[in-house]
Amino acid sequence: MEKIKHDLRLSETISPFGVGAVVDIRGESLMAPDTSWWKTKFAHEISCERLLARLGAGVLRQPPTHAGHAGKDTPALQYWRFPAWRFCERCDKLSKLTGKNRGKWSNTCACGGLLVPMRYVAVCERGSHIQDINWVQWVHRGREASLNEAVRFCRDYKSLTFKKSASRGEGLGSLVVKCHGCGNSRTFAELVSKGALQRDGIRCVGRQPWEPDASAKAPCSFELVAVQRGATGNYMAQKISALDIPEERPRSVEAKDEIRGHVFFEKVVTDNGGPQAEMVAGWIADELGVTAETVLAVARGEETGADDMLLDLKDGEWAAFLKKLDSGRDRTGSDFVVDGRSLEGAAGPQSLLDKIHGIGQVRRVREVRALRGFRRYHADAALISVDLGSDQKRWPTYPAVELFGEGIFLQFEEEKLATWEARPEVQARAGLLIKRRAESSWADRLDVPEPRYVALHTLAHLLIRRLAFASGYASAALQERIYANSDRTDKTAGILIYTAAGDAQGTLGGLVRLGGPDKLIPLLVSALDDADFCSNDPVCIESDRQGSSHLNLSACHGCALVSETSCETGNRLLDRQLVLGGSEVRGLLDEVLPEVRKRP
Repeated sequence: MEKIKHDLRLSETISPFGVGAVVDIRGESLMAPDTSWWKTKFAHEISCERLLARLGAGVLRQPPTHAGHAGKDTPALQYWRFPAWRFCERCDKLSKLTGKNRGKWSNTCACGGLLVPMRYVAVCERGSHIQDINWVQWVHRGREASLNEAVRFCRDYKSLTFKKSASRGEGLGSLVVKCHGCGNSRTFAELVSKGALQRDGIRCVGRQPWEPDASAKAPCSFELVAVQRGATGNYMAQKISALDIPEERPRSVEAKDEIRGHVFFEKVVTDNGGPQAEMVAGWIADELGVTAETVLAVARGEETGADDMLLDLKDGEWAAFLKKLDSGRDRTGSDFVVDGRSLEGAAGPQSLLDKIHGIGQVRRVREVRALRGFRRYHADAALISVDLGSDQKRWPTYPAVELFGEGIFLQFEEEKLATWEARPEVQARAGLLIKRRAESSWADRLDVPEPRYVALHTLAHLLIRRLAFASGYASAALQERIYANSDRTDKTAGILIYTAAGDAQGTLGGLVRLGGPDKLIPLLVSALDDADFCSNDPVCIESDRQGSSHLNLSACHGCALVSETSCETGNRLLDRQLVLGGSEVRGLLDEVLPEVRKRP
């Protein structure tokens, strides 16, 4: 284990190069161990009560980082060299021996050549474990080993070489590992076939590379698969973020308290659902502006709890945004500053203005991102905690970063949205994604793709692509947060486009200045116009099976996809037809472009 003075950005220590990820640093392949290895005095604690309330007992800490010249005692992350097996680019020698030069770890062969990490490692199919391939064991197995006794009993680990054979073509068959002690050699073409490692007797050790040998609590029964060291599927981070805002109580919660405090409420409870209860509930409902069914449900003790961590966080954020929008100019000077803007008197196509209830110019917002764990190889594999050393005496430590930024918030008209999504053809179109999500073994972690979610999510992507030209921020620097759920107690219908960075970049004003109705409405029209024609049309607009697991309908890189780091769902659950309309479905904003184009 060596303390590496790395050059990663702070946000990259959460994703994509967080705990358990393979990262290339100055020619070396390294992996960050779990947070139990951290020296916490160099990792200062981050406060975000909203996020910790959902994560449970634990501590949020920022990974140790440095800026500028790194000295001997500069705080930095520790890294484990992985894979340990490397080959010399000069003499082709394959080994996992590591020496020191003047007290520092050396990445140089005895011949003076640079040591290069091996290209393939072994990953467990469902246990999320990863390990080095035992090349000594592997090269002495196979068909030749079964026929030659000298090969079978050879253990000359110092005589291994790895090189590319020009006479074998350009594929995996040209990559050869050879033992010069017994003369046996094998190509990578034998390594990647199904069940190859299992046939060679190579089993999963049931632990992560930095964990000691005795840490495996039980043997892992899943097979190993040989994969490329830098493959995307080797590391799938599960992270969660929260906006650090005043935890506002949703309107439904406040209404329940008002109902319970009403002087006639006890009569509703006492009558226990009888005719008098219904009559009194009607009186309470008329006075408080709620429905009689809501009053009766509170009397029966029916509560709807939030069973999804992210949706629970979004409920509080939605309530806070609505309060800010109703307050107009925000002069609080806190870490959550939003100016509410009305569309009254705004210029633009009426069909678009009718769908938008309000706009919020988010002048300042603080976001905290935390890493909960990670998976390997398969999205349905076991989740590995970021703190493998936590126990009852010590709370787990979650890597986290705090970012400051700005953005634009859009609230849509609930009544018009509900009317549109109740149309049978709209429900049928979104039903395709709902069915595929249910059939997937991992897609249940994504939001339910009801019509409003798909439409607003796609609109957010279209707006991000347009804002990249007008705001001064690259599209990869922009993030989305979608509030679009009709099954919540307080229905949500809005989007937040924001940028956040660990320094002043996130508050330069490039988005806020575009949040005024006079600039944002033309930008929305331009975004719709951009998406009206895709370079892949008519194939794209007529498609209903695109993207990972076919979780996109009419959406591709030519029209609606953005950087995966900008999207909550990794560029899934998108459809242009539910925004702009199609031959058999009405879009949420399908009247906007015809209205604009009819103008003289």
